Amino acid sequence: MAETGNKARIGLIGLGVMGANLALNIAEKGFRVAVHNRTPGRIRSLMEGAGELAGHLAPCETLADFVDTLQKPRAIILMIKAGRAVDEQIRALLPHLDKGDILIDGGNADFHDTRRRARELAGKGIDFIGMGVSGGAEGARHGPSIMAGGPVRAWEEVHDVIKAMAARFNGEPCAALVGPDGAGHFVKTVHNGIEYADMQMIAEIYGILRDGEGRSADSIGKLFAEWNDGPLQSYLIEITARVLQTRDPETGQFIVDVIEDRAGQKGTGRWTVIEALKLGQAASAISAAVDARVWSAMKEARKNGESLFPPQKEFAPAILEADMEKALLAARIIGYAQGFSLMRAASDHHEWDMDLAVVARIWRAGCIIRSGLLDEIAVAVREGMPHDQLIFSPALRARLNETRGSLRRVVSSAVLQELQVPAMSAALACFETLRQGRGTANLVQAQRDFFGQHGFERIDGGTDRHGPWV
Repeated sequence: MAETGNKARIGLIGLGVMGANLALNIAEKGFRVAVHNRTPGRIRSLMEGAGELAGHLAPCETLADFVDTLQKPRAIILMIKAGRAVDEQIRALLPHLDKGDILIDGGNADFHDTRRRARELAGKGIDFIGMGVSGGAEGARHGPSIMAGGPVRAWEEVHDVIKAMAARFNGEPCAALVGPDGAGHFVKTVHNGIEYADMQMIAEIYGILRDGEGRSADSIGKLFAEWNDGPLQSYLIEITARVLQTRDPETGQFIVDVIEDRAGQKGTGRWTVIEALKLGQAASAISAAVDARVWSAMKEARKNGESLFPPQKEFAPAILEADMEKALLAARIIGYAQGFSLMRAASDHHEWDMDLAVVARIWRAGCIIRSGLLDEIAVAVREGMPHDQLIFSPALRARLNETRGSLRRVVSSAVLQELQVPAMSAALACFETLRQGRGTANLVQAQRDFFGQHGFERIDGGTDRHGPWV
């Protein structure tokens, strides 16, 4: 039974790894937190491991007790599996809530579900915040990047707690209200899409070094560690260096060499691509990374293909380490740019009035894609995105002019060596298209008119024109 007269500042439901760590994070910042879980055993486990923070936690085994422990207006964070479980938990909570209370979904929700829930709860007088949380278990415990979407009045009630538990960059909390209803979960989805692309591009460079040059895992890891001291500095480069130099305690081999080459996915990368298609935006680098995970699951087919199509490697020039470093930087700039163009399009479509410079700033610490590059991106967004293209901004244009030749050389040589570089190839194709004022869609338009009478636009004026095909 929770204590009476000692109300909790905020509540949290769902004490899996993320939820438990977030509860301890909030408690460590000095806030009293009511905690509840469908299975009471997790509540007891949290309390037993909380140590001196236990005094800031209010364990509650029933929902009625949990809600009664909270100060008004009640604010409750849901850290449970996305989907139907969230709707079920909301339905269970509603009889205990009053108008003005606030529900916060901290899971990896589909932003369409968030928008629906926000509308439904607004009709009952309950405010709903969709809160993207990035940083994994470590981030949840010590400071994640937080992307919130919801009503301003609800944010003003809880932002002191949320900013306190967030990561910090130069003293500034990496948490912000990025827009209404589903904006926060949409930004988190795009974050994860960029994460897919970034991870895949890093893996492609690893593959060039392993299969193209025959280098060992620890040698490649040391190179990534060197790169992490330069323009590629980022969390993913840092952990890649560590992973590659780690040995398997069972076999003594480098652990990456005993891991099966099948990668899982939970859907957010796929959601990013789907939303890009709906909004008429290109997310080719992200799409290629999603495709690569799909292909990775086709292990038996790939093994069969290896026997059916023996190597036909052609001569290819050696790839310099400096070129690989620059190529990876160029490709990841293009991947980030696709993500920011998608967020701009979604903001316009859904009337979110999103400040993308704020998004770049809150990604600088705590989240999986945090990197030194985000400082430059934040400046570039603030200066403006000509034609909604981040790569046209002065700072990033200069970076790409320094690195695009390397990207072209690395992709060309990798293809000649029959090495897999789908995401880097997609990034290069996007860049080459955006730097050509005249492409080949004129022929596509002529074909469409020939077989379907779809019409075309002429360069000397006139729309909905047709060709003399008969």
